[in-house]
Parts: sequence; structure tokens; C-alpha cells
Amino acid sequence: MNYSNWLKKYPVLQKIGDTADRLGIETCVVGGFVRDLFLQRPSKDIDIVCVGNGIELAQAVAQELGEDIVVHIFKTFGTAMLRWQDNEVEFVGARKESYSRDSRNPEVTQGTLVDDQLRRDFTINTLAIRINKSQWGELIDDLGGVSDLQQKIIKTPLDPGITFSDDPLRMMRAIRFATQLRFTIDEVTLMSIQQHAERIKIISQERITEELNKIILADIPSKGFKLLFDTGLLKLFFPALVNLQGKETIQGYTHKDNFYHTLQVLDNIAKHTNNLWLRWAAILHDIAKPLTKSFSPEIGFSFHGHEDLGAKLVPKIFRQLKLPLSEKMEYVQKLVRLHLRPIAIAQDVVTDSAVRRLIYEAGDDLEDLMLLCRADITSNNPTKVKQYLGNFDKVERKVIEVEERDQIRNLQPVITGDIIMQTFQLKPSRMIGEIKAAIKEAILEGEIRNEYEEAFTYMLQIGKSYGLVPISSH
Repeated sequence: MNYSNWLKKYPVLQKIGDTADRLGIETCVVGGFVRDLFLQRPSKDIDIVCVGNGIELAQAVAQELGEDIVVHIFKTFGTAMLRWQDNEVEFVGARKESYSRDSRNPEVTQGTLVDDQLRRDFTINTLAIRINKSQWGELIDDLGGVSDLQQKIIKTPLDPGITFSDDPLRMMRAIRFATQLRFTIDEVTLMSIQQHAERIKIISQERITEELNKIILADIPSKGFKLLFDTGLLKLFFPALVNLQGKETIQGYTHKDNFYHTLQVLDNIAKHTNNLWLRWAAILHDIAKPLTKSFSPEIGFSFHGHEDLGAKLVPKIFRQLKLPLSEKMEYVQKLVRLHLRPIAIAQDVVTDSAVRRLIYEAGDDLEDLMLLCRADITSNNPTKVKQYLGNFDKVERKVIEVEERDQIRNLQPVITGDIIMQTFQLKPSRMIGEIKAAIKEAILEGEIRNEYEEAFTYMLQIGKSYGLVPISSH
């Protein structure tokens, strides 16, 4: 079958093919780009393999394209890359690879197109389409890639033990592809991942986390996490999450399996947002439960304070997983710390004061917090879920009402530290902070409005309790 019509959408391929013909080089478009053509998924990354020097081909193509095209050369890997319009095009010469036991960086030698197919991770990524003019659009499928795409199977072109031992990151990639594409990992391939899981230790945490984040961003990320758990990979780089797994029963009381609950929360939130860090908050919201678990005959199991301890654990986990120690971490930390607050409000009488505090503490992340909390409502009992969601609807309505009326989000009291110091002729001191905090508390409790006259009068009352005499009334 000829796939020339598929390639017409990418005029850069015609340019590359014409240049390859001029140089007398056999050239194909390969790998994930071809896979995604078959799956009708959009792809901007184009991989080109030639039987010859990939860097020289890239440089010649850049001259043909003109428009000041810059070729980025990676001599260590024998590859070159250029950008043209929306596409990132990578060039490499067909090659064979051999690996040492302690490294995923191979020794590379020149090879044939078949050699190049065999070195790839999975059969679905071995497909190639010729782009030389005489064979334009011809498919090369020597390893059954099309059949595996049709059957939705992930398997390796070589013995999986060799594939995973050579480059253990491919174990993460197998699970990532299975999750993203909703494919099944071939049984022999899956068993090989279990057998070689320990090999993941030679891979840098940055590379592991890069694959993990792609799993997290899938439509149903729980599929990937279950595969990571079942193969034994997860415990090797994220033991804190694995520690959530399991139930315990004492005197007729049983707590839920917090690992599978966490995966359900992650799937729930994935239906509503592609925000990676909000999804991370879902993963970490109960992370401290094993450390806070206690039991009493009167109430059964409890996990008191797991939200505060969980927030404290977030920086440590981010460091271990090589995630950014930035405002993204602080955002996740905040959501973990506050994730019980709206649910606690829903269980009690929804007071204006409690809602004001929630709005103030969540600030600009309030909507994300509410989304996380709604996702956190899980149960095998549909009646319970319906009841909890109904209570939560009340909280959300109250939040909207109080927010519109009181404008409390990111509250900045009108009485500043400077006003307090000028009024009482004070120098900077702890007392200034205490007075400011008292004013803020009064606003949040609804005792006063955040308006100058009211707040100033309240400040004078607090000052009097400290024995302060105002120098000026305004």
C-alpha cells in the first residue's frame, strides 16, 4: 500500500526527499510520526532516517529551505535538528547500537534501515515510509508494526529482556504509551518489565519523572499508575505513593485503600483539567495518611492532621522526584494543606466566617481547590456520593455569594502598618503585626467591613487594649 497522500500534508517531507535524491541517499520518515499518522493523531515532531550521514542531509535540507534555517548538531548522538514552520525535524543516519551493562548510552555504528528498525523500542515505532521520489510513500513494516497498531498492542521488536536491559527507560515508555494510547502491553513484554524493574535505577530521576508526567497528563492516568505498581517500578522511585496501598480491619472497622482512592481522585480531576500541577495535588493530597493513621474503638480509624503533614512532605517529594522547587511546588503544597477545608465546611452549618477564611486562604487558587475537593468525593455507595456532592454544591453557592458581597479574596486590610505606626507614633515592632492580624481577623469574622472608617475605629479599640494613645485621630 502507498501512503503518499498522507505525506502531502507535510511539504517539508517533499523537500527532504528531493534533497536526499540529489545526494543519492536512501531516506525515510520513521517512528512516532508514522505511528501517529496511522492513529490519526496530530504530530509536529518528524524523525528522518537516512542510509548515510544524517547531519550532512540536515545541512543540505536547511540550504534548500533557506529562510535562515538553523541546524542544531548533536555530535555525541550523530543527530541534527531543524525547525521549519510548525515542525521540528530530526535527522539521523541508520545505525546499530550496542549497550554496556551500566549505561543507557549506546555505542553506535552505521547500519541498514533494518538495523535501525530493530534498535527501536516498540514495534509500533518501527514503521517507516520512504520519501525518495522513486519510492515515495512506500511503507516499510518488517516487524509487524501495523498489525500491532490495529490490535492495540505494545511489544518490543527484539527479545524484551534485551530491549529493557539495554535501555531501562523503555519500561517507563511502554507504560506511558499503553496509558496515552489506551493499548495493552503484550504479556511477555509485561513480564519482562517485572523481571527487569530494578534496572530502572541506572536511569536519572529527571528522565523517569519526564515519563511519569506524561502518564499523569493522559486521559485516564490511573491505568499507568496501576501498571507501574503491578510491575514493581513505582516502589523504586516513588515509595511514598506505594505506601498508601492496602486496607486494615480492626474490631469491625476498615479504612479504604488510599492508593486506589488516590488514583480515582486523579482520574476524576483529569476529566476536568490538563493542569499538571493540579493533577499532582490530587496525587499527593493524602500522601501523609500512612504516617498519621490511628485507631480508637469509639470512632475507628482516623488520619488527623494528614493535610498539614502532607503539605510539609511536598517539598521533600518534589526534591526526590526532581520536580521544580518553585511556585508550582508552593501551589501543590497549598492545595494539599487546604484540601479538607471545603469538605469540612460542607459537613457543618456553612457560616459566612468559615467561607471568608476559605476564600482568603485559597486566594487565586480557590477554583482549583474546589475542583480538587469535588474530585476527592469517592465511594462505592452512589447514595453517599450524591449526598456529599449535594452538600458541596451548597458550599460552592455560598462561596460565590460571599465572594461577590465581601470581595475577600487576596484580602489586603485598608489599615496598613504605616497607618498604625503614624497613629500611635510607634517604631516597627511585633505589636504592629499583632494589631494588623487582629484587624484582619475581625474582617474575616464579619465583625467589621474592610472600609477605612470602620477599620480605623477598630484599630483604636485594639490600641487602647495595648495601652496606646493615638497621636492623631486620622
